[in-house]
Amino acid sequence: MSAPGEPAAIAPAVNEANHRFPRHRKSVGRARAALREQLAIWGVTDEPAETAVLLLSELVTNAVEHAKASPGREIGTRFGLYEGVLRLEVADANDDLPVPRPAADDDENGRGLALVSALADRWGTCPRRDGIGKRVWVELKIPTGGGGELTPQSSAVRPAAWRWPTG
Repeated sequence: MSAPGEPAAIAPAVNEANHRFPRHRKSVGRARAALREQLAIWGVTDEPAETAVLLLSELVTNAVEHAKASPGREIGTRFGLYEGVLRLEVADANDDLPVPRPAADDDENGRGLALVSALADRWGTCPRRDGIGKRVWVELKIPTGGGGELTPQSSAVRPAAWRWPTG
């Protein structure tokens, strides 16, 4: 309990999860595992869950492979479930925005953002709050009734502003 005149402590929302990972290829699999675990807690299953894991994998892979940053910088992820919308965010310390590019039939790379555009209901980028780097986000509508049904503890109203954890 806060003393009189002090701001009240804010408990973390049960409909959000934040993780940090080193800029390393192994972090892609670790991020997918963290998302699968969170989706299971929220009761998001089946196709919506698999689509979300694929999208997160693309975003974290891009942050690891393309977002050049000084040594020691981490990749942050945020998963949020609000009123039937799953939002995934990946933050890195590089200011360069991702740009979709055409890939030739024989190219081994270059299709990630096309996949994101095709599968996400919405996606975009925004600067990180501290001014270093960016966030890339995707949103998926999660159907109610059946796979992806919102549980009572995860159906909170979306906050007015998304804030990235400081630090």
